[in-house]
Amino acid sequence: ELLETVRKGGGENAVRRHTQRNKKLFVRERLKLLLDDEPFLELSPLAGLAMPYGDVPAAGCLTGIGKICGVWCVFVANDATVKGGTIYPIGVKKQLRAQEIAMQNRLLSVYLVDSGGAFLPLQSELFPDKLHGGRIFYNEAIMSAMRIPQVAVVCGSCVAGGAYIPTMAVLAGPPLVRAATGEDVSPEDLGGAKLHSQVSGCSDHFASSEKEAYECVRNIVSTLNYDPLPEEVLEHDSPLYSPEELLGLAPRDDRCSLPVQLILSRLMDGSRFQEFKADYGTTLVTGFGHVEGHLVGVVANNGELSHHAALKGSHFVQLCAQRGLPILFLQNTAPQAAEPTSLSESNTLKAQASMMATVACAAVPKITLVIGGSFGTDSYVMCGRSFSPNFLFLWPNARVALVDPRHFSPVLRAGNSDCTGGKSELEWLKERLEEESSAFYSSARLWDDGIILPQDTRKV
Repeated sequence: ELLETVRKGGGENAVRRHTQRNKKLFVRERLKLLLDDEPFLELSPLAGLAMPYGDVPAAGCLTGIGKICGVWCVFVANDATVKGGTIYPIGVKKQLRAQEIAMQNRLLSVYLVDSGGAFLPLQSELFPDKLHGGRIFYNEAIMSAMRIPQVAVVCGSCVAGGAYIPTMAVLAGPPLVRAATGEDVSPEDLGGAKLHSQVSGCSDHFASSEKEAYECVRNIVSTLNYDPLPEEVLEHDSPLYSPEELLGLAPRDDRCSLPVQLILSRLMDGSRFQEFKADYGTTLVTGFGHVEGHLVGVVANNGELSHHAALKGSHFVQLCAQRGLPILFLQNTAPQAAEPTSLSESNTLKAQASMMATVACAAVPKITLVIGGSFGTDSYVMCGRSFSPNFLFLWPNARVALVDPRHFSPVLRAGNSDCTGGKSELEWLKERLEEESSAFYSSARLWDDGIILPQDTRKV
């Protein structure tokens, strides 16, 4: 239901105004014309959900990975039906994440720009800092230096920050010129397509229609001589057990978790899994298998990350790094103890620190999937967002937090304060932790690359 709402952009009235009055294509129709006729991976579709400054469907822009003329590309496409394409802080973060993926995987980048620039009331949250709006333009320069091609299509009026991405259009619209100088000027004379094609030279091609513009982009991509990912068709078996059953296997409560092998048997080709040290450190499952024909190493929680389990994990990650194998992390961590109380727990922390260092230094692709709980230190050890996995996805039931509120130790004195609405401090804190550990809270803030349905995991 949430995804269906997001697909409607700024709502029926905004879409009607965009398509009928302004005679422009809706952003998802643009992607159909631009991308090859095959599935693409949309990233973080629920970003911008229920933010403190309101709902911003899909953070006001679509990002993802698809093919153009057989070449894998990252796309960033403004949705002008959402506040006229105005850029909110979460929209900046989403575009920066798309550029990070493009740089990390050396993927060609295509921008479909249709933006009213920054949302000025929140300028302090999207302009001044290192990872704010200016970083988008910095990244464009760095990507050019890395010889990663970038193509931009100006799909409508682009002002202020929206104009910098394609180095086209104008830095202010006619109303602002009138307010500043008293001069009346048309949008075309100020910064229209003909002006930038014939006078300023900012644009390389003039398209008389949107359809022609996307045909032009496809022609450009076909002549770039850029195919960094030559693909071979890999024969592979389907799992012996249906991936559709993953919907019923998604852990809802780590107090009674299922053996993670049940999940792996529905993810791996032919349900084949060569387990590493199966009888040692059994609360962490490690081993090798294929997903859609690709050999990967798997590191999956199967209970509390014990001393032996962390040592095994460290050893296995080193093996994957030596062999150049991508690693798939499946997070479903147990709740954290209140504090270390014994020598064995101190040894566990030491082993976890060793695995943490090994994961951080393993120079291979890492994909993290949160299938249940992701709490405390274990989330770092299992390659959470702060350890920069190439991709991080959540199942809808996932919970990400420092501690699990359902196992929260009553360490605080019961007492009321102005911010708790008459509840005890402990009750207020538990409710807040419950809300903030939700997968949807996480995905709205782009702490991940999106929520995916369990049965779609292999495809993603």
